[in-house]
Amino acid sequence: MVAAVTAAQAGEKLDVGRTRLAENYETFLQLLTAQMKNQDPLSPVDSNQFTAQIVQMAGVEQQLLTNQLLQSLVGQGQGGLSGAVQFIGKDVTAAWAATKLQGGEAKWSYELGRSASEVTLEVLDGTGKTVWKGPAPARTEGLHEFTWDGKDQSGRQLDDGGVYTLKVVAKSGEANVPAQALIRGRASAVETFDGQTYLTVGGSIVPLDKVISVEAPPLPN
Repeated sequence: MVAAVTAAQAGEKLDVGRTRLAENYETFLQLLTAQMKNQDPLSPVDSNQFTAQIVQMAGVEQQLLTNQLLQSLVGQGQGGLSGAVQFIGKDVTAAWAATKLQGGEAKWSYELGRSASEVTLEVLDGTGKTVWKGPAPARTEGLHEFTWDGKDQSGRQLDDGGVYTLKVVAKSGEANVPAQALIRGRASAVETFDGQTYLTVGGSIVPLDKVISVEAPPLPN
């Protein structure tokens, strides 16, 4: 049975082949130039032979370009749309803190590395300004959910559509406790922008490289 070749291995092989072709191409040019400079004026290189050499040189150059294209396709298959489509319909967790206010609320998860004596959550708007701040609903080690009702510190309901970020600050006495905000939910779409691939997860647009876990949705009873 032939072993499968990974995208990384294919990319390495393309790099090696391209390097060898490039070296041969440079050598070919040097030899052809030397041949033209040192040919006997009374017996010049046959035009048919010269044409064949030019065709050969063009073929080498075309092979270099083909290898570059193949390497590009390998990269796209690994991290582009074709590779990201498999996430649609899956439950994903991403180390990402930005989401959109929809239906008067925004949802996050947060994770604590260990239990803390004090955990404070802050909701920041697109300018980095804190619009709400308060104690977290849970302080024990592990994953927890938090839903913000879309109201600022004065109780004013903010409009839907704004993008907000969750900041988690956890302490045990004077020591900081490892903590992070997460986006969790079912991936519903994939898109690319400026060379980066993103997943739509609930009200969030999450960079694919921020996804830290993927699970198949539970089967219906």
